[in-house]
Amino acid sequence: MKIKDQVVINSINNDNNNLCIDFFIRNNKTFGYQEYRKDPENTSEWYRIGNYDYKVFSNKDDAYHDAKKTIVWFK
Repeated sequence: MKIKDQVVINSINNDNNNLCIDFFIRNNKTFGYQEYRKDPENTSEWYRIGNYDYKVFSNKDDAYHDAKKTIVWFK
């Protein structure tokens, strides 16, 4: 999916600010999320580490609940 086909609606960082989850809405009105990390040696860029953006949810609450079950640090 192209980046322009989705808009981030919320971004949540862990306590160390080196892991992040972006929750987004797609143009077709479905929701999803993706996990990223930021390396200490390059704090200006985030790198995708999860492969969750293929998951499709009909609402943002379902995406949040799935992320809480899937991503260890997000509780």
